[in-house]
Amino acid sequence: MGDEKVKDEALKILGLFQVLPRLVVFDLDYTLWPFYCECRSKREMPSLYPHAKGIMYALKDKGVDIAIASRSPTSDIAKTFIDKLGIQSMFVAQEIFSSWTHKTEHFQKIHRRTGVPFNSMLFFDDEDRNIDTVSKMGVTSILVGNGVNLGALRQGLTEFTQNSASSGRNKQK
Repeated sequence: MGDEKVKDEALKILGLFQVLPRLVVFDLDYTLWPFYCECRSKREMPSLYPHAKGIMYALKDKGVDIAIASRSPTSDIAKTFIDKLGIQSMFVAQEIFSSWTHKTEHFQKIHRRTGVPFNSMLFFDDEDRNIDTVSKMGVTSILVGNGVNLGALRQGLTEFTQNSASSGRNKQK
């Protein structure tokens, strides 16, 4: 499925939900792309998971900001790959640094930079320890098994809607 077809499908999924997150945060390694940055060279041409770019474009079309939270120890390689993929300008925040805090520090920085409350965020990651920790901050967090895809998007929006309804917060126009 090409980027445009994925984007169209993602827009249909987004259209099913009355309340959307203000910010969707993605991990990089094994969430947006199928590798660890530290195992690659800056000279290589990276690739995203098949649905990743279409989902990001659909979110942007719907006015949902996107950001990155990555614990990669090789932020220089990650940033080079983001540039090579032509997706640099899509992100309102990029927190890419090694950390033992399971991304709490990443999310505090993203919150300070964007002003978006944690309960207005949706997060996709491939590590359950990050999901557990970030969930405790009030962020709707989705574990992805083989990269972000349309199924994960639907699951994330469903859980975000349930969390919004139960909290009574996050009302959007």
